[in-house]
Amino acid sequence: MNTQRILKVLAVVAIVFGTLTVVSGGRALFGDAQARASVGNAVGFVLWFNFCAGFAYVLTGVGLWHGRRWAARAASLLALATALVAAAFGLHVMGGGAYEMRTVGALALRLVFWVVVALVALRASKAARNPLSP
Repeated sequence: MNTQRILKVLAVVAIVFGTLTVVSGGRALFGDAQARASVGNAVGFVLWFNFCAGFAYVLTGVGLWHGRRWAARAASLLALATALVAAAFGLHVMGGGAYEMRTVGALALRLVFWVVVALVALRASKAARNPLSP
């Protein structure tokens, strides 16, 4: 499978992932008492970051689908921002803060996904600028 095809698949995944993130984060933040209680010991700044980032996921996915160069940088920034939030979350946990184990898995999944997307997108962007390279 070539890089452009992989990028299209990742773009669709980013759009779906972002949409699901906005919906689930919106329920957790703005839903009724039962919806808010279902998140358990959610860490506020992680929840808000994920909700806001969900919009960026969708926008970046659309940019990747259309082959926009800025989308590779956006994916890189999403990976970096997720890493910073994960580090802050780690400090929260080490400081004895309450959390859910699913947050650990969710942050790891998001970080790995955006690192992969960024690497593929940057590779595709570099190839587009230098069409003679293999």
